[in-house]
Amino acid sequence: MPPAYFVVRAIVSDPASRAAFDDWYRSEHLPDAVKAFGVNKAWRFWSLSDPALHQATYEFADRAALDRTVNSEAIKVLVAEFNRCWPDVTRTREIFELAEEFGTR
Repeated sequence: MPPAYFVVRAIVSDPASRAAFDDWYRSEHLPDAVKAFGVNKAWRFWSLSDPALHQATYEFADRAALDRTVNSEAIKVLVAEFNRCWPDVTRTREIFELAEEFGTR
């Protein structure tokens, strides 16, 4: 079974809020999510083409592990905390399954 990826894209529209959002995500939300999800890896990105766009990507062992998490109480707690801390930040969630990996590294 190939790995599966949970991608959360957040739009932090207010430039004055981005540093605080970045600090909160780095020090609180990402560590809490990694622990709750039991993921292999997690990454965070800020878009270079749209500075308001933040993306977090979580790698799961497979689709079944991701599905268990997406339907869990743990994610409900994390979503509620996100909403409490950042009520004006909109986000989308997507699920990906690895189709192919190519490279020498």
